[in-house]
Amino acid sequence: MNGIIPNLPVSDPAADREFYTEFLQLDAAFEYGGVTGFASPSNPAAQVNLRTRPTGSAELDDPVISVQVSDVKAAFAEAQRRGYEIVYPLTEEAFGPHRFYVRTPAGTVVNVIEHEN
Repeated sequence: MNGIIPNLPVSDPAADREFYTEFLQLDAAFEYGGVTGFASPSNPAAQVNLRTRPTGSAELDDPVISVQVSDVKAAFAEAQRRGYEIVYPLTEEAFGPHRFYVRTPAGTVVNVIEHEN
Protein backbone atom coordinates (compact mmCIF):
# COMPACT_ATOMS: atom_id res chain seq x y z
CA MET A 1 0.00 0.00 0.00
CA ASN A 2 1.29 3.46 -0.94
CA GLY A 3 -1.39 5.66 0.59
CA ILE A 4 -5.00 6.04 1.69
CA ILE A 5 -7.12 8.99 0.51
CA PRO A 6 -10.57 9.85 1.88
CA ASN A 7 -13.31 10.38 -0.71
CA LEU A 8 -15.74 12.96 0.64
CA PRO A 9 -19.20 13.11 -0.97
CA VAL A 10 -20.18 16.65 -2.00
CA SER A 11 -22.89 18.11 -4.20
CA ASP A 12 -20.70 20.94 -5.56
CA PRO A 13 -16.90 20.56 -5.34
CA ALA A 14 -16.41 24.06 -6.76
CA ALA A 15 -18.10 25.48 -3.67
CA ASP A 16 -15.40 23.90 -1.47
CA ARG A 17 -12.40 24.74 -3.69
CA GLU A 18 -11.44 27.89 -1.77
CA PHE A 19 -11.71 26.05 1.57
CA TYR A 20 -9.20 23.41 0.48
CA THR A 21 -6.87 25.64 -1.55
CA GLU A 22 -6.90 28.87 0.46
CA PHE A 23 -7.74 27.85 4.01
CA LEU A 24 -6.03 24.43 4.12
CA GLN A 25 -3.44 25.49 1.50
CA LEU A 26 -3.68 22.31 -0.54
CA ASP A 27 -2.94 22.24 -4.25
CA ALA A 28 -5.72 21.33 -6.66
CA ALA A 29 -4.23 18.09 -8.01
CA PHE A 30 -6.82 17.00 -10.59
CA GLU A 31 -10.45 17.09 -11.71
CA TYR A 32 -11.90 14.16 -13.59
CA GLY A 33 -15.20 12.34 -13.81
CA GLY A 34 -16.84 13.86 -10.77
CA VAL A 35 -13.73 13.66 -8.59
CA THR A 36 -11.65 16.68 -7.56
CA GLY A 37 -8.39 15.90 -5.77
CA PHE A 38 -6.36 18.13 -3.46
CA ALA A 39 -2.85 17.43 -2.13
CA SER A 40 -0.38 19.02 0.23
CA PRO A 41 2.43 20.80 -1.66
CA SER A 42 4.96 19.66 0.97
CA ASN A 43 3.62 16.14 1.57
CA PRO A 44 2.01 14.57 -1.51
CA ALA A 45 0.76 11.65 0.60
CA ALA A 46 -1.61 14.05 2.40
CA GLN A 47 -4.58 14.13 0.03
CA VAL A 48 -8.35 14.39 -0.04
CA ASN A 49 -10.82 13.78 -2.88
CA LEU A 50 -14.23 15.38 -3.28
CA ARG A 51 -16.68 13.13 -5.14
CA THR A 52 -19.96 13.98 -6.78
CA ARG A 53 -22.28 11.07 -7.45
CA PRO A 54 -23.69 10.68 -10.95
CA THR A 55 -27.47 10.92 -11.11
CA GLY A 56 -29.06 7.57 -10.46
CA SER A 57 -26.01 5.88 -8.92
CA ALA A 58 -26.37 4.14 -5.59
CA GLU A 59 -24.70 5.76 -2.59
CA LEU A 60 -23.64 2.35 -1.32
CA ASP A 61 -21.47 1.88 -4.41
CA ASP A 62 -19.46 5.08 -3.82
CA PRO A 63 -15.99 4.37 -2.44
CA VAL A 64 -15.33 6.15 0.85
CA ILE A 65 -11.55 5.75 0.57
CA SER A 66 -9.02 5.18 -2.17
CA VAL A 67 -6.12 2.85 -1.40
CA GLN A 68 -3.09 3.32 -3.62
CA VAL A 69 -1.19 0.11 -4.35
CA SER A 70 1.88 -0.84 -6.38
CA ASP A 71 0.25 -3.83 -8.12
CA VAL A 72 -3.49 -3.44 -8.67
CA LYS A 73 -3.73 -6.66 -10.70
CA ALA A 74 -2.36 -8.66 -7.76
CA ALA A 75 -4.75 -6.86 -5.38
CA PHE A 76 -7.67 -7.64 -7.71
CA ALA A 77 -6.69 -11.32 -7.89
CA GLU A 78 -6.42 -11.48 -4.09
CA ALA A 79 -9.82 -9.81 -3.63
CA GLN A 80 -11.34 -12.38 -5.99
CA ARG A 81 -9.53 -15.26 -4.25
CA ARG A 82 -11.01 -14.15 -0.93
CA GLY A 83 -14.49 -13.94 -2.46
CA TYR A 84 -14.99 -10.22 -1.88
CA GLU A 85 -17.66 -8.52 -3.97
CA ILE A 86 -16.18 -6.56 -6.86
CA VAL A 87 -18.40 -3.48 -7.30
CA TYR A 88 -16.49 -1.96 -10.25
CA PRO A 89 -14.29 -4.21 -12.41
CA LEU A 90 -10.55 -3.84 -12.87
CA THR A 91 -10.36 -1.02 -15.39
CA GLU A 92 -7.66 1.03 -17.09
CA GLU A 93 -9.18 4.50 -16.90
CA ALA A 94 -8.84 7.02 -19.74
CA PHE A 95 -7.15 9.44 -17.32
CA GLY A 96 -4.34 6.95 -16.54
CA PRO A 97 -4.77 4.84 -13.43
CA HIS A 98 -5.86 1.21 -13.15
CA ARG A 99 -8.45 0.52 -10.45
CA PHE A 100 -11.35 -1.49 -9.13
CA TYR A 101 -13.91 -1.08 -6.35
CA VAL A 102 -14.33 -3.81 -3.77
CA ARG A 103 -16.90 -4.11 -0.98
CA THR A 104 -15.60 -5.00 2.49
CA PRO A 105 -17.43 -7.71 4.45
CA ALA A 106 -19.13 -4.93 6.49
CA GLY A 107 -20.33 -3.23 3.29
CA THR A 108 -17.89 -0.34 2.79
CA VAL A 109 -16.77 0.25 -0.80
CA VAL A 110 -13.03 0.82 -1.32
CA ASN A 111 -11.38 2.13 -4.51
CA VAL A 112 -8.13 0.16 -5.02
CA ILE A 113 -5.97 2.12 -7.45
CA GLU A 114 -2.53 2.05 -9.07
CA HIS A 115 -1.13 5.16 -10.71
CA GLU A 116 1.30 4.87 -13.59
CA ASN A 117 4.72 6.35 -12.78
